[in-house]
Amino acid sequence: MQWAILSGIEGNLAAYEAVLQDIRRQRSPVTDLYIVGDVVGLKGNNEAVIERLRSPRSGELEPQVCIGWWEEQCFSLHGLSGLPDAPESPPCPQWGGDGVKHLWESVSRESVGWLRSRHFGFHELDCLLIHGSTVSYADELTPETPAIQLCDRLIRADANTLFCGRSGLTFECWVTPRKLRSTVTTLDGKQEPQEQGKTPIWGLAGSYGQQSRYLPADIILIHETQIRNSKA
Repeated sequence: MQWAILSGIEGNLAAYEAVLQDIRRQRSPVTDLYIVGDVVGLKGNNEAVIERLRSPRSGELEPQVCIGWWEEQCFSLHGLSGLPDAPESPPCPQWGGDGVKHLWESVSRESVGWLRSRHFGFHELDCLLIHGSTVSYADELTPETPAIQLCDRLIRADANTLFCGRSGLTFECWVTPRKLRSTVTTLDGKQEPQEQGKTPIWGLAGSYGQQSRYLPADIILIHETQIRNSKA
């Protein structure tokens, strides 16, 4: 079993095509292709990327796409947000009204409907593949995120390994027993501390061409597509 996991295409069809070409060159065939959000963005050709995802060519894997932060912005603009409250507007001033206008015009209503039907995330084997976290699309997990918070995100989904693409960082970190210990105090006093198992967290982003390998039992190929000039 070998996975390819992509994050943050943001309308960059050339980057996506380059990744597909590299996947075809792998000695061990890739069995599953996951895209963990931010298919669309403010640069590139959003409609071309969506059409390419919806219509894989003969012999290509069908990409399994989950919703990202930019997709949620599209839903909000079209009144389709699934969140109780509308998500935050783009926080960077350089996006402004022009950015909102571009996002509105560059993704058709039909494509928004298709994106809206995608998954929130994927739970495969003991792994959670998601854009932000189980809390929200906008949740940015990094190596500096407190260990207890990282574990909370995993426990919510009953997963032992987390792959996330929101932060704009490429990283691998582990929550180790030294960082996370739990204690219970009863009427008889404090009980012996309970150490938690070692838990891996992977961040997916960065320049095209970077690769990492992760071995739970089978090899999983992580492939990062993003040529990211600004962080969503």
